[in-house]
Amino acid sequence: MRHRRLLALLAALAIAFGALTVVSGGRVLFGGAEARAAAGQVVDFVLWFNFLAGFAYVAVGLGLWRRRRWAVHGAALLALATASIAVLFGLHVLSGGAYELRTVGALTLRLSFWSALALVARRAAQSTTR
Repeated sequence: MRHRRLLALLAALAIAFGALTVVSGGRVLFGGAEARAAAGQVVDFVLWFNFLAGFAYVAVGLGLWRRRRWAVHGAALLALATASIAVLFGLHVLSGGAYELRTVGALTLRLSFWSALALVARRAAQSTTR
C-alpha cells in the first residue's frame, strides 16, 4: 500500500516535470535568438533529448498513475536513456565542448528522479502481483 501511494505521488510529479520540461525546452528551441541567448551555452543534443523526453515523461507518468505495466518499463527506459545522454554529455565536456554548469545539475536531477521512479514502480508492481 505504501508503494502505491508513493507511486501515485511520483507519477503526478513525472507528469508535472514532463510538462515543465516541454515548455522550458520548447521556449529555448523555438523562442528565438533572445531565448537561446538567455539559455547560455546550450548543448543541442541534450536540449533536444530533454524536450522530446518531456513528452515521454507525461506519457509514462499517466501510465504509472493508471498502473499500467508498460509504464514500469517506460520509467526504466527513461532512466537508461538519461544515463546514456549523461555519458555523451560527459564526453562532450571532456573533449572541451562548451556547456552550462546547470546542465550537469539538470541531468543529475533527471537521472536520479527516473532511477528512483523506476525502482519504486517495479516494487509497486511486484507488491500488487503477490
